Amino acid sequence: MKRQLKKAVALTLLFLTLLFSVGPITSAQTVRRHRRYHRTFWQKHRDKLTVAGSTLGGAAIGGIAGGKKGAAIGSLVGAGSGALYTYKIRKRHRHYRRY
Repeated sequence: MKRQLKKAVALTLLFLTLLFSVGPITSAQTVRRHRRYHRTFWQKHRDKLTVAGSTLGGAAIGGIAGGKKGAAIGSLVGAGSGALYTYKIRKRHRHYRRY
């Protein structure tokens, strides 16, 4: 019973992580102009949401692999890798070509 509950919680967390990542992917393809003063929730909190999503993903994978201790280690690894990507690797300014 506990094992099934753990799997259900882990799958729910993974599904929610994927659900939250769909919005930015679909909205990245549209070009919005003259919208300087009204930013979306994603635009305001992009960095925090990226780190939180990677933390949840790491905790879910660690929880499946190693229980409570694995979830703790996975959340730390997920938070570290999310922060590394967000603050060091990801390009902040994109230059688009005008045709």
